[in-house]
Amino acid sequence: MDLHQLFVFTKVVEHKSFSKAADDIFLSQSTVSSHIQALERTLNVNLFDRVGRENILTPAGERLYQWALKLLLLKDQAMLDLKEGATELKGMIRIAASSVPGQFMIPKMVKLFREQLPKATFHINQSSSKNVAEKVLNGLVDFGILGEKYENDKLCYIPLLKENLVLITSQHSDIVGPVNILDIIKYPFIMRHSDSGTNSLIEKFLKKNHISKDQLNIVAYTESSQSLIQFVLQEIGIAIISEMAAKEYYDRSLLKVHEINGFNDERYFYLVYNKNKTQSILSKLFIESAHELI
Repeated sequence: MDLHQLFVFTKVVEHKSFSKAADDIFLSQSTVSSHIQALERTLNVNLFDRVGRENILTPAGERLYQWALKLLLLKDQAMLDLKEGATELKGMIRIAASSVPGQFMIPKMVKLFREQLPKATFHINQSSSKNVAEKVLNGLVDFGILGEKYENDKLCYIPLLKENLVLITSQHSDIVGPVNILDIIKYPFIMRHSDSGTNSLIEKFLKKNHISKDQLNIVAYTESSQSLIQFVLQEIGIAIISEMAAKEYYDRSLLKVHEINGFNDERYFYLVYNKNKTQSILSKLFIESAHELI
């Protein structure tokens, strides 16, 4: 059902005349007649009884008139809401984030963004880097922030921040100073799941040093960096983690942090968006200002 045809129909009802309705909405009488006839064909009902010079609503026409008023009011409300959303810049931004960005980057970015646009609200979905890329690719979120690139022609990546990975141990560990990878494979090891960006970098580093993952004494796999840190705090094992995630615990003297000799690969965190997805004004502003929000 065409909303414009419904609008023309309501004008004919209100004026009780095709010609007066045409004058009111600046259309020719023949165009008005065509709209009403098209509406009657679509609905397979007669909307008017032509009695003499008057056009009298049929029972079906009376019912349609009430529905038409409701539908046109709803359309006006929708248009007003969209207009206000554009001018007041309010609305929801949906972000998928991997573990470290979700915990240590996005809260600060949201705070700074809302200082400028306080009517913005956020929905944050935290998962592995691979899942973040998939959600962006499938259009389930507006954009993502993650620590690993997954190449696809539809995905555009914006580098936001670079950092290193470090080894963390409990305060009671006998490990001191910078370490070699061969020196730590004998220790119980806590590992992130395979879909995480951290895990991907670790596996590349092991392969570079001709070490298989089977040579590590892995005692637990975990989804999040926070869970991984708790395993280390409980002295269940050691772990390689984002320097950003380890900093707070190191500053509070809860963990020891060690550089890993030869592990010089800097890890980037990226904002990723789907170039085929139409972004809201708010999402577009966030993407464009992401560097300033870090």
